[in-house]
Amino acid sequence: MLPSLYVAASMPAFVETQIIDEDVQPIDFDMAADLIGLSFMTYNAPRAYEIADFFRMKKGKPVIMGGYHPTFMPDEAIRHADAVCIGDAEDNIPRIMADFTTGKLKPFYRSELPSLAGLLIPNRRLIRKSDYAPLDALQATRGCYHRCSFCSVAAFHHYHFRTRPVAEVIDELKTLGRRVLFMDDNIIGNRDYAKQLFAAMIPLKKHWFSQCGIGITQDEELLRLAARSGCRGLFVGFETLSPEGLRHWKKHSNLGKDYLAVAKQLHAAGIAICAAFVIGGDDDTTEVFERTLEFLLEANIELLQITRMTPFPGTPLFDELDRQGRIFDKDWSHYDFNHVVFAPKHMDPATLDAGVAWVARRFLDRSIVVQRVWRSLQYLSPAIALGGVLPLNLSYRFRKAMDGNMRRSKSFESTDKFTGSQ
Repeated sequence: MLPSLYVAASMPAFVETQIIDEDVQPIDFDMAADLIGLSFMTYNAPRAYEIADFFRMKKGKPVIMGGYHPTFMPDEAIRHADAVCIGDAEDNIPRIMADFTTGKLKPFYRSELPSLAGLLIPNRRLIRKSDYAPLDALQATRGCYHRCSFCSVAAFHHYHFRTRPVAEVIDELKTLGRRVLFMDDNIIGNRDYAKQLFAAMIPLKKHWFSQCGIGITQDEELLRLAARSGCRGLFVGFETLSPEGLRHWKKHSNLGKDYLAVAKQLHAAGIAICAAFVIGGDDDTTEVFERTLEFLLEANIELLQITRMTPFPGTPLFDELDRQGRIFDKDWSHYDFNHVVFAPKHMDPATLDAGVAWVARRFLDRSIVVQRVWRSLQYLSPAIALGGVLPLNLSYRFRKAMDGNMRRSKSFESTDKFTGSQ
């Protein structure tokens, strides 16, 4: 929801903005709006196009589209819109609104990478906080300079890394609650900047969470400052246990790293880990499922995002697999990590699907969750272990069961071995 708030903050003063998140409230198709804006990822592109077509054809309202999918697929998006915002909103929105008010709207608006200095603080009253996690979200940085072939985030930002002035971040933090979420792609992308930011945050006594690479454990001062400034949890891209897989994906920053040591260092600093793993690379055989689960349990990883490799449009991975003729499904609604849309190299799609489901189900087994939380109490505060890790695991279990991520592994519920697709 933070990107929509930044879009609203970029609007000229004369524009009245309403934000609707269809995940938490229905769309009023009779709303008295002069202009409709839609921002969306690849997996909800079909729904976004449906909404746009209705507003344009049935209600006669102009529609602007932006976000990841329209940025990567502008020629597709413009078939359902009057204009497409390509890239960041801050550079595009003032020009779009100026042209709209004079009746000179253009089909495409391409953004450069605007400086984050002077980034407008969003009006958080435009959303109902009760609809979301009890954290205040903000950004200190945008983008990532790593060139991981599967990553649409880095591609969106043209593999550049930008930072806000530390003083401006601190001023915004002072207006927020004690628990904050940095919606940064890699908050330690510039280590010197991160050290300055963390040092300045120490007096604020915040508890914060974000996303970063495993490089945080390669710099003792950086990790120490992160912990002292209130870091309590990090989303960390481990991606794969395979060195060849890392090379293929150009995830060079992870090569040669001892993942168990990384987990121990973060835990010793009192930081919980949400580990990201992507399964289905060309080096993955059916052994990957048990190997990944073994690492997760041995390292006592608190939370897990395990996904079927998904070749998003706009990424080098999509271009590679499409060129090889291995993408057999371009129904964008299936690009949600819960479907296999390409032909894996060493297993069939059904086996990849079932294997990821099996890992998720074993990781979220109730007895394993209890053991994990109990072990985490040795290095995490009870507030984080019992108030964060435990309910999030239980919530993830419910959500995965509901969205089908574990649907094909019910017969493996009590087994420690993956035996193939069913």
